[in-house]
Amino acid sequence: MCLVGAGPGDPGLLTVAGLDRLRRADVVVYDALASPRLLAEAKRGADLVDVGKRARHHKMQQDDINALLVAEARAGRSVVRLKGGDPYLFGRGAEEAAACARGGVACEVLPGVTSGLAAPATAGIPVTHRRVASTVTLVTGHEDPTKEGTSVDYRGLALLIARGGTACFYMGVGRLPLIAQQLAAEGLDTATPAAVVQWGTTPRQRRCVAPLDGLAAAAAAAGVSSPAIVVVGEAAGIQEPGLDFFTDRPLFGQRVLVTRTRQDPSRLENLLLAAGADPIEAPTLRLVAPEDPAPADAALRRLGPPPAASDPAAPPRFDALVLTSGNAVDALADRLDALGLDGRVLAGVELCVVGPATAARLHERLRLRADRLPETLTGAGVAEAFAAAGAAAGRRFLLYRADIARPELPEGLEAAGAAEVCEVVAYESRPAASLPEEAMAALRDRSVDWLTFTSAATARNLVDLLGEERALLDAPRVASIGPITSEACRGLGLRVAAEAEDPSLESLTAAMAAAGPREPNA
Repeated sequence: MCLVGAGPGDPGLLTVAGLDRLRRADVVVYDALASPRLLAEAKRGADLVDVGKRARHHKMQQDDINALLVAEARAGRSVVRLKGGDPYLFGRGAEEAAACARGGVACEVLPGVTSGLAAPATAGIPVTHRRVASTVTLVTGHEDPTKEGTSVDYRGLALLIARGGTACFYMGVGRLPLIAQQLAAEGLDTATPAAVVQWGTTPRQRRCVAPLDGLAAAAAAAGVSSPAIVVVGEAAGIQEPGLDFFTDRPLFGQRVLVTRTRQDPSRLENLLLAAGADPIEAPTLRLVAPEDPAPADAALRRLGPPPAASDPAAPPRFDALVLTSGNAVDALADRLDALGLDGRVLAGVELCVVGPATAARLHERLRLRADRLPETLTGAGVAEAFAAAGAAAGRRFLLYRADIARPELPEGLEAAGAAEVCEVVAYESRPAASLPEEAMAALRDRSVDWLTFTSAATARNLVDLLGEERALLDAPRVASIGPITSEACRGLGLRVAAEAEDPSLESLTAAMAAAGPREPNA
């Protein structure tokens, strides 16, 4: 059994040790503050148990959680208890660890980054500073500061803040007026800088800064509420260049619908997250292996040099293999493995890939480097590159690609004099059955800023999936991977606001960033 601090909200702030335990767990018991993206790191087949607890709403009582952890661990399963922030800081991690010990279960505890320090940091507030803040106090704001017998020493806290300290209140937004009144009653200047940081470390982060006596009203006017950290002290008023790095990112706070297949959205999501965006997974396609692998298997056996005792009636070997996507590389690697083969069968075959991402995937999966990487990353561009180099005439090509691939590549190679162009279906694209609830909710509440399309099929399928709710796509801007996809989008009545300079996810993200934020009411 392992108690893992999930951190303040950004899944990237999970510790390396915590990620290792999460990926090996048979059972993951998680609460409402753990990032949902962390659950994608659990191994296939792991049981994911939501015991999320919010004020006045518990999916499972604490005693039942304790019993669940003990029962699963005693059954011989590897259990991770994933808790928001740090397990021992204003949570009930110590109680859960003690319950495990009483139940005869060893419990490892892995600390997590706590929101009381992380949220102010990403909001541009250093909780300690050589000039103005030499101490920091972490305080629960969940209790009523006016109740008899409060466990928080507000007199001492007011004195610490007045002498150059910072106080960070957890779960204190709802009681902010009372906290401010109590601190003022104990002598703290009501003009002391204070701040509220909501959804710290995430693309949804918002910050409100005001004097202590006006913070509650300012937060209410700005709509800033829980979950949030309240910061009181001179540090909350520091304004220096570079501190607000988090919100300075080009796509900060913009919600982006990612319509790529469920098999490969993560790289685009990571690029968007790095730019500050809030990606929402909405796969419109799913990839499946061909029902009949025989044509692909026959073609793959024609790769590489012929065996020493080759059959004179056997078809000639291919001279070149063209892979048009990372998915094609994955399909190739998987099929070679199924046939008991590996990258050695590609010896002597010219390897051409479309795009640097495909080249990277080829090296990752098969440890092979591409021989040819055309500058124009389209089927027609690939054919033109072979023709211009005099590398098409008389040669035999194997095109390993999707079932919906466009015809420009084989037609161009044949026109350039290729002796044979064999197209093999590496994988088949199927429309998704439906969109995830999170994606539908975001579209319906009009909070989506961007729709991203990496192929014409993703755009067509999204429109088809929405059906009578097609009008939900009118407000968001469209980011397209290239001219062909843009043309399809416009044909569907979608407004293209950004188009990648080259068909890569990096270029797609850069085009969105260059387009700037959406105008109000656009």
